[in-house]
Amino acid sequence: MGKDTGFKEYTREVFARRPVSERVNDYFEVYLPFPEESLKLQGARCMDCGVPFCHNGCPLNNIIPDWNDLVYRGRWREAIRVLHATNNFPEFTGRICPAPCEAACVLGINEPPVTIKNIERTIIDHAWREGWIKPEPPAQRTGKRVAVIGSGPAGLAAAQQLNRAGHVVTLFEKNDRLGGLMRYGIPDFKMEKHHLDRRIGQMTQEGVQFRLNAHVGGNVAVEDLRAEYDAILMAGGAEASRDLPIPGRELKGIHFAMEFLPQQNKRNAGDKLDARFDILATGKRVVIIGGGDTGADCLGTTHRHKAKSVMQFEIMPKPPDERAASTPWPLWPLMLRNESSHEEGGERVFSIATEKFTGDGKGNVQQLHTFQVGPAPKFEKIPGTGRIIEADLVLLAMGFMGPVRNGMIQQLGVNLDARGNVATGPDYMSSVPGVFAAGDMRRGQSLVVWAIAEGRKAARAVDQWLMGASNLAG
Repeated sequence: MGKDTGFKEYTREVFARRPVSERVNDYFEVYLPFPEESLKLQGARCMDCGVPFCHNGCPLNNIIPDWNDLVYRGRWREAIRVLHATNNFPEFTGRICPAPCEAACVLGINEPPVTIKNIERTIIDHAWREGWIKPEPPAQRTGKRVAVIGSGPAGLAAAQQLNRAGHVVTLFEKNDRLGGLMRYGIPDFKMEKHHLDRRIGQMTQEGVQFRLNAHVGGNVAVEDLRAEYDAILMAGGAEASRDLPIPGRELKGIHFAMEFLPQQNKRNAGDKLDARFDILATGKRVVIIGGGDTGADCLGTTHRHKAKSVMQFEIMPKPPDERAASTPWPLWPLMLRNESSHEEGGERVFSIATEKFTGDGKGNVQQLHTFQVGPAPKFEKIPGTGRIIEADLVLLAMGFMGPVRNGMIQQLGVNLDARGNVATGPDYMSSVPGVFAAGDMRRGQSLVVWAIAEGRKAARAVDQWLMGASNLAG
């Protein structure tokens, strides 16, 4: 414990955001740098609890009190070593994880919790600046070959771990660039892609082999992988978007969020898109259906497109401003969260549902017919609350229904669980021997921190199965 009275002496401070008037005109990250000397005082707020609930709050079981103390003492090189012991990519989690560790912080019972996420991000950014992040190739190879399918956080974490265990790892990605949802989905204003490119460069130097435009179950035959590799790890994510099958759904101008967001990632990367299929919010009246993180990502992107107006719908009632009594510490709190996108404008509407879309007579969406609803789980229609909302663009951001089943999953013949995800045992192996699954493909739509944790645990399971024992940390 760096300073035994630190939690009494210092107040919580977080990264400031760039002015709205500035940031809505670009796609750079919204947060300003935080002075490292000030961050040391934030590390001093950690109480080094006898039972550190932040460990359980974090799916990676990050050793949080240790690196908080090291930051307070200015021992940055030791801090990154402790951080990397449990997390392959803290620059990802330090930017796009909602920080369940902070929700479980003991100090948070009656005071603002420790700024764990900001400290984590600063440790890894400091380490990159100092040149401490080096490739870590294995001392020797085992001769075993592993195919990892999907280059999101679960696939990248598993590939790095398995490669460091000495296996020959090939990672297959169906897109033209690596990173999965972090590349094509997460807006650049939340995480600039050079953070991703830097890690991929490290992994390449460590010996991981990458195959792009390689769609397993499509242009890459499943049977070829089964013949060529000793083990297969599926980490393809939960890509089946939840639809809204109501009258008028076929109208033009209604798109899934994951049709809209990746296009902007590609524009930012310098790609030229076919104008016939371009989805732009510029000058349009936009309605986003879905009040979660994906909806907020759409909101921030439409602001940068200079939409005429934006509304974000959420079927659930408005959460309380403070932690709800139904989610006491150390549970993840039910409460209203204002993302950077919400600061930038738009109207949020709660307890609302859409019953049909109508068009302009030319096949384009023009109106949403909505009504207010009662609480979950029935969401009963409240009489007399009907409302017609004009819209030129509707974005469906209602979450995901699990992995895409046709193609790879179907051809491998693995069993699915009741939710449609790949069913595995505690060893992460599917019903087909030698075929494993991890991340959202196994557990359903979740957080980046869960994906990395799943990738690490699955890598250990694969290594154990191949070698009879494993020294990999799970």
